[in-house]
Amino acid sequence: MKRKLFSMIATVGLTVSGPVLGQGLPSAEGASVYFVNLEDGATVSGPVKVVFGLSGMGVAPAGTEKENTGHHHLLINRPPLGEGEDGTDELLYGLPADDNHMHFGAGQTEVSLDLAPGTHTLQLVLGDMNHVPHLKPIMSEVITITVE
Repeated sequence: MKRKLFSMIATVGLTVSGPVLGQGLPSAEGASVYFVNLEDGATVSGPVKVVFGLSGMGVAPAGTEKENTGHHHLLINRPPLGEGEDGTDELLYGLPADDNHMHFGAGQTEVSLDLAPGTHTLQLVLGDMNHVPHLKPIMSEVITITVE
């Protein structure tokens, strides 16, 4: 009984502790994400509606293991996705969930943001079932918008 309990605790601990390493799930050739209703340099009024576009792959909720699918993540006011400040390769790990990283794990394709007046950067990243960018990352260019 103790061995079984320890095994269950160890399994749960491995599941929830630490970052998730890239699953190596490939992306479809030529797939892209983009902003449907915003352009780089746009001036907008709040709240800011952001509509996500995806071409060449499908949207599936987080946790869904299906070839050529993923779900959206919106990066706000941070450098382009790539090398982390601590020297780790951000492309190998699950994206965090915080003020600069919004997850749309239910398969959502738009959001309304209450951004403060001023300049903001936005970037879309498609994540796999574990919120990890695909083996060949599918991400938009970083755009800058001004909220009046």
